[in-house]
Amino acid sequence: MIITKTPFRISFCGGGSDIADFYRKYGGCVLSTTINRYMYLSIHPYFDPDKTALKYSQNEIVSNLNDISHSIFHCVLNEKDIHGVEISSTADVPSGTGLGSSSSFTVGLLHTLYCYKGKYVSKGKLAAEACYVEIEKLGSPIGKQDQYAAAFGGMNFIRFHKDDSVSVEPLIMKGETFKELQENLVMFYTGMTHDANQILSEQKRTINERAKIQNLLRMCELAESMKGSLENDRLDEFGAILNEGWHRKRELARGISNVQIDNWYDTALRHGAVGGKLLGAGGGGFLLFYCPKEKQALLEYKLGLRRFPFRFEQDGSSIVYIGDKYWE
Repeated sequence: MIITKTPFRISFCGGGSDIADFYRKYGGCVLSTTINRYMYLSIHPYFDPDKTALKYSQNEIVSNLNDISHSIFHCVLNEKDIHGVEISSTADVPSGTGLGSSSSFTVGLLHTLYCYKGKYVSKGKLAAEACYVEIEKLGSPIGKQDQYAAAFGGMNFIRFHKDDSVSVEPLIMKGETFKELQENLVMFYTGMTHDANQILSEQKRTINERAKIQNLLRMCELAESMKGSLENDRLDEFGAILNEGWHRKRELARGISNVQIDNWYDTALRHGAVGGKLLGAGGGGFLLFYCPKEKQALLEYKLGLRRFPFRFEQDGSSIVYIGDKYWE
């Protein structure tokens, strides 16, 4: 048996600029970090070598890989021509909550299959191949940030270049600044889930509108400024940049926010939060706020939402267990 774990991510600023229709013209950038919440995948030979068993939110047992219903399993297992196995997935966080679960699954699945075949794969190749599967093969209207965050791990400034290349630059911060940033970030679950593809499809359709272009260009500038604020220990600027980034993001597509989310956000700003954002494409999931530690108890009380504890993580997709296997 082989087991991998692949982290989920928090995107602070720049989301949307990782979509090809934008970055191929203007370049894009995102500041994000992975957290200690994971997608776990395990694989081992199935008892019946003529069948393939898949366990996720549903169970599938098929004799032919083309009969697999799950789109990512279907695509990747056919591409790799791997059958006669049992693969199970378990996640710390459900899908549709804005933490990049779909891409963490894709990165984790590819990593698991490479390991099963006894092959080394770099983090860059994992991320690029996950992008190919989701964006090119399956036609998802998403960007590239989630795949690179999940594969590399840590807090990174990720640039999306006009030639489709991607560079991942780890943030260099003082230990005290890193600790204070983590202590001053607080996350709450809204209880709402969303269809990211629906929101992102609209964003992709309208991405060439002049106002949307200006918003995304400004969001890239904010991501650059946020990087500078963290590297130069100016955490007082971080929350303000987070706040402006959220207001810019709200204008990219309908459905990113709603009355309830706006009410929670306004309540948070009145009770200690300096800035925040809804994670992911929008419409639900997790609200993230930058709020001094001493004001977080009041913030939690006033919002009345379930607090979701987390820590930053540094490893990216990793192998946590390798058992016996009959190698091909």
